[in-house]
Amino acid sequence: MIAAVLALRDVRRRYSDGYALDVPSLDVFAGEILGVIGPNGSGKSTLLRILGLLERPDAGQVIVGGRAVDARDALAERRRMATVFQEPLLADASVADNAGLGLRFRGVPAAEAAPRVARWLERLGVAALAGRAARTLSGGEAQRVALARALVLEPEVLLLDEPFSGLDAPTRAALVTDLGAILRADRVTTVLVTHERGEAQALADRVAVLMDGRLRQLDDTARVFYAPVSEEVARFVGVETLVAGRVLGREAGVTAVEVGGRVLEVAAVAAAGARVRVGIRPEDVTLTVAEGARVASSARNALDGTVTRVSASTHATHVLVDVGFPLVAAVTARSVNELGLRPGARVRAVFKASAAHLIPA
Repeated sequence: MIAAVLALRDVRRRYSDGYALDVPSLDVFAGEILGVIGPNGSGKSTLLRILGLLERPDAGQVIVGGRAVDARDALAERRRMATVFQEPLLADASVADNAGLGLRFRGVPAAEAAPRVARWLERLGVAALAGRAARTLSGGEAQRVALARALVLEPEVLLLDEPFSGLDAPTRAALVTDLGAILRADRVTTVLVTHERGEAQALADRVAVLMDGRLRQLDDTARVFYAPVSEEVARFVGVETLVAGRVLGREAGVTAVEVGGRVLEVAAVAAAGARVRVGIRPEDVTLTVAEGARVASSARNALDGTVTRVSASTHATHVLVDVGFPLVAAVTARSVNELGLRPGARVRAVFKASAAHLIPA
């Protein structure tokens, strides 16, 4: 069994307003990127501060390298970690001076520190800014310098607290891509706290879903997003179609589920007669014109219906279709025009058996 680099056991934290964090067990393994997601106020930042020994729990243990850490060891153990916050918090100095700040605090000689700083500024794409005053940087540039300042320390654990949330979409996307490549190449053990599901999907090996101070699911990233354990988690991770159904039976590797008078084929195991909730992500639903011959497809489900709502969002247009039950599809703006998607339009909604997920009712 792989030993955890960092772990929590029976940790509880309560504030005067009654808000509580209650985590019976959480392990962070060497070389992994653990994403912690949840709505605002769910306790994500509190969890990260406790993991980083910046805040003490009211009960329970923080275990670093297999050993419980108390207040006497906290400072020494914090030196094995590095934290990057939402705000870069740069000093009024040059980019290079900011990137080397932690090394100076730790007494690393300048002759050793300079090449390390240069290397990390290069890897994060800001080497050309080394002599620039930090106050002149853009938000994305400043956050790259903050990351360089953390990574130059070669921490055993990197803690990231919403590090991309203050950036515009193109800047954020570029930084997520570049940082992900670095963390994977160097196998940097990382805990990323974010409320952006896409960041967790892009970066994390495993994801912890935190709601109301409690871990609702901790699993491989794909399973959290495509096999959520509850309706609450499903809605948070972007499953927009959640409808009640009844299992009819199972044959040839698929389960038949009756939903709204239609029979769906689902690649999941459930007992005949069981009441379930069927979850389908909008990006897994394809829309075509309803008229004419059925287009050849490996999808097991093709349902004719009527568009009831078309809503533009940041990344796609979401189309609500009445197929006997409300089904949401995510399509491009081009598809909206090409298919004439508007309320009242007739369409065919297609999705694979593997796209549907069953949650016990």
